[in-house]
Amino acid sequence: MINAETLADVHTDDPDGDGSGTWYCDIDASRYDGPVEIAVKGWDAGTRYGVWSPFVTLQVENPAASKPVVTIDSPADGTQVDGAVMIEMSVQAKNPLSSAEVRIDGGKWLKAKADGSSGRYKYLWKPLSGASGTSRIEARATDQRGNVGTSLTTYVRLGGAAAEPVTVEPQDRAIWIWEKASYNLFYNDGSKEVLDALAQDTATFQSDPVTTFYLGIDQLYGTRVMQEAPEKVRAFVSWAHSRGYKVHATIAGGTILPYMGAYSRYHEIAVRTMEDVINYNLSAAPDERFDGVNVDIEPYILPDFKTAQPSVQIQYLDGLSKMIQRRDAAGINLPFGTVIPRWYDSAAQAQNIPWRGTATWLSEHVQNISDYVAIMDYRDTADGSAGIIQGALGELAYANAIGKPGSVVIAVETLDIADGGDPETITFREEGRTHMESELDKVYAAVGSDPAFAGIAMHHYDPLRQLPSDWGPDRITWEPPADDSSPSAVSVRPTAAAFDHQRIDVTFGRAFDNTEVEEYYVYRSTDSGFEPDESNLAGSTRGLLFSDTGLLPNTTYYYKVAAVDVRGNRGPASDETSAVTGDTPLAPMVVRGMEITHTGTSAKVSLRVVDKETNAPIPAAIVHGRFAYGAGKFVDIVTDADGMASATSEAVAADRQVDFIVRRITAPGYYWAKAYDVREPLSAYEQQAETPSVLPEEEHADDGPHQEGNAVDGPHQEGSAADGSRQEGSAADGQPGHSLAGLLALTFGQGELSPVFSPDITRYTLNVERDVSAVNMTAAAAPETAVAVNDVPLSAEQPSVEIPLDTDDTTVVIAVTPPGGQTVTYTVTVVRQGAEAAAPAGP
Repeated sequence: MINAETLADVHTDDPDGDGSGTWYCDIDASRYDGPVEIAVKGWDAGTRYGVWSPFVTLQVENPAASKPVVTIDSPADGTQVDGAVMIEMSVQAKNPLSSAEVRIDGGKWLKAKADGSSGRYKYLWKPLSGASGTSRIEARATDQRGNVGTSLTTYVRLGGAAAEPVTVEPQDRAIWIWEKASYNLFYNDGSKEVLDALAQDTATFQSDPVTTFYLGIDQLYGTRVMQEAPEKVRAFVSWAHSRGYKVHATIAGGTILPYMGAYSRYHEIAVRTMEDVINYNLSAAPDERFDGVNVDIEPYILPDFKTAQPSVQIQYLDGLSKMIQRRDAAGINLPFGTVIPRWYDSAAQAQNIPWRGTATWLSEHVQNISDYVAIMDYRDTADGSAGIIQGALGELAYANAIGKPGSVVIAVETLDIADGGDPETITFREEGRTHMESELDKVYAAVGSDPAFAGIAMHHYDPLRQLPSDWGPDRITWEPPADDSSPSAVSVRPTAAAFDHQRIDVTFGRAFDNTEVEEYYVYRSTDSGFEPDESNLAGSTRGLLFSDTGLLPNTTYYYKVAAVDVRGNRGPASDETSAVTGDTPLAPMVVRGMEITHTGTSAKVSLRVVDKETNAPIPAAIVHGRFAYGAGKFVDIVTDADGMASATSEAVAADRQVDFIVRRITAPGYYWAKAYDVREPLSAYEQQAETPSVLPEEEHADDGPHQEGNAVDGPHQEGSAADGSRQEGSAADGQPGHSLAGLLALTFGQGELSPVFSPDITRYTLNVERDVSAVNMTAAAAPETAVAVNDVPLSAEQPSVEIPLDTDDTTVVIAVTPPGGQTVTYTVTVVRQGAEAAAPAGP
């Protein structure tokens, strides 16, 4: 992360393939002048939550890249003006200026004159006689090296115009639409038909219609639609209004990692993002204006939210306040809604936050200044002490207490979150749409008549469209409008670039369709001039970038891309592009054979890891993967001497569709060449083909402005790659293999362990009552097996330990090492009912 504006993948120098080594990233400093903040973010393989390096600030002395700093000194922001107005601006610049300009209401840039003082300029503005309402003033300066600096906006009201009252309307139901989908809506007219059909469909799942869109408007692949093509936004909002929908612009901190906008040093970026929405509304016709702004900044993802409390919490509130102040200065009717997690009124990190002379819950501070809140009330059951209803009662009660009716939106999750560290209980992904609607009926019955209730919101458009009624054989899926027309070819020829010895990035231009382009198929071959078909399908992506990983070193790969619409119609393949992978001392390993069976209560996966070239089994390979569809458990397993490993899912009915996806494999001297995994049964592993396999369709990533692919503590944990791509070849068929050994039993004196302990299952949740301050744990292990609990060794004489609990969730890590074997780590998350985790996923 560079200055919260650039996110770059790092290279790893890991010559022995043990998963650790030197990370590096080349940074072009020529574009910077002044402080440059750098941090590295990764993901813990055990917890699957984010981990950060220390933040480092470099001081770059490069005047050639210095942008002028521009300030409007007069008129004062948010004031009334009459008659001719002298606009005064000041400029600080390291390089000689070539121009200083102002513009009014988004019009032409007009030259300002120097007023005789160094760095000061002025322009006499003469508003039209009789003008009334809000006008906006902007200023910019350009130096002789071409660097451009712009001011924040100054808002003034003409003709005695009063500020408009802010009106919050019902938002039941609402749905988030992130940038990969929203940009389709902006640039492809047919996409509106699909959205409209989904929103109006109440029959398929006996659901309520969608009335409100939380529309992502941040940049996507370098395109900033609000600045570069506002007419596209106007066309969509106008269409939505003509169909009876409301549209809220969804924004965050404006930074490349949205939660960075919580820091004071990046508040100006967040404020400018807010101004984009305000300025758009001021220039738009009434039917083209946003009905609100939905702000999703999630400060708890920052590393010091917990360690430096309450510093980040206060900075976050200051930032929200500054954004709201811009709306107030403009005096327009633009309801400000803040997205918050369900635990801002219960977790220790949100308690007694001092701000503006009052120390109270973070949720109450946010509700005091916001027009509405959307609670990420992410649970898959309505009832119970940890259910959806209980999670919203505090915010509903407080909204009523402060006189804000219709200001609490309750949001639920449909996204596949299994790759992250959060439990599957936060999403309806495994249960399906029928169960979700049943639980939401309970929410409506419990709080639907509460004066503060504003509606249900669903996260988000893409996974909701793909969510079936359940994962049984008779499941129902939503059907988009009938269509037999194929999409166009991609508008820009693909370009391929090798990142390292096993990854090539493929980028291309948008395709168009009379409905919605659902995804792009990316085909790969080592032969130029190949014909794209299912046998050489490398994977698919929702966006315009595909990272093809698990390739062979020093190899030329050729690619073609074709768009596929929501009805499965495939467009023409693109022209061919190619790239050559780099070198590595590591040998390729692959999964060669996999099978999923049912044990009677759960699914079981068995797989074999072998040397790609020799087919020799690879022992002690660490396999990280997750079950999919009707199950979602993430497991970490270790291969035995025959290269075999197995694991079981959470409890799942025998008739449910279940698959398994390998996410990462490490073994000394090897790297995982996943593109060459073989989907043959284990009984046939001796005879196998070398063609990449095809994985059953899996949830796509949507990295939007707030997404980070597999960023497990980020607001949107989507898909399998940071670029939103889905690779094929991670799951297959096979036979049962061995199970983990060492830990024979695990019992707790308090609470209920879920699922029931099995040596093959490595991740658990222990639910205890809120007043429990410690739990007693006893571990039974095989002879000569070492067991350590949170780094404290146990013994046969002392197999038990008392574990004190934090005020929020407590993680218990149990390391089990059989004699001469590989250490296996079990994780138990202790959840005190009524207390929430400090960083669940958000929308």
